[in-house]
Amino acid sequence: MESKQVKWGYLGLLSLVWGSSFILIKKGLIGLSAIQVGSLRIIFAALFLLLIGFKSLSKIPKDKWKFIALTSVFGTFVPAFLFALAQTEIDSSVSSILNSLTPLNTLVLGVLFFGVGFQKRQVWGVFIGLIGSLLLVFNGALNHPGQNYYYAVLVIIASLCYAVNVNLLKRFLSDLSPISITTGNFLFLIFPALIILYFTGFYDVLAVEKVQHSVLFIMILGIVGTGIANILFFKLIQISSPVFATSVTYLIPVVAFFWGLLDHETLTAVQFFGAFIILIGVYLSAKK
Repeated sequence: MESKQVKWGYLGLLSLVWGSSFILIKKGLIGLSAIQVGSLRIIFAALFLLLIGFKSLSKIPKDKWKFIALTSVFGTFVPAFLFALAQTEIDSSVSSILNSLTPLNTLVLGVLFFGVGFQKRQVWGVFIGLIGSLLLVFNGALNHPGQNYYYAVLVIIASLCYAVNVNLLKRFLSDLSPISITTGNFLFLIFPALIILYFTGFYDVLAVEKVQHSVLFIMILGIVGTGIANILFFKLIQISSPVFATSVTYLIPVVAFFWGLLDHETLTAVQFFGAFIILIGVYLSAKK
């Protein structure tokens, strides 16, 4: 019973943290480019994690470093930029709803590449989730002509990256501590992120007040929404299953939607219906 309570506790906390990440990205984009947002998010998380977890790097066996590198790319590097790019064109609430495809994608990739078993009901869940996604995207494109909903594909690609990451973590790194995995990830990422940030011209505009405000939002996103959240997430994967861990994305849209309402975002009735269909599909695919 205690183990179940711990799992649900991690799930609830992560939903609050990651559900708030989308509005932080949106606020960061006011004064920064998408590439700057992605780079700074990684840099702030890396500095925080290296500060608190540097000693834990010695606990990573040599044969595990290749998987640490892979999970850093799929779990953080690529999604950090894709989400920022997507939200230059679509609302944060829509982005969070599409992110809820992650458990479904985790199942699909687990079956195809990681030897995970499946049931017929889960196949139906995959198709239902895809229908809901198409409904959400196409209706959004019709009712928000000022937004480019082709960018929604970037969120779907990011959710696929997360799915690869979760399967890799469960298969190859479940015997390592979450702090070791997370710190190792960002040790790989900090130097590419610094190089990318330098070439964006960020240091030339740092004195601008709007830029400074945006940097503050991304600092919170990097430390709390990326650094601390990843430690909690990796722990959740270790004490549960990949699909249960990624089911945090059921709850993320609820938190993100309320933040979106406060920031004057709206969803149509058809988009609400599409979001509901996605969650049904994800539930069917994840249910034991």
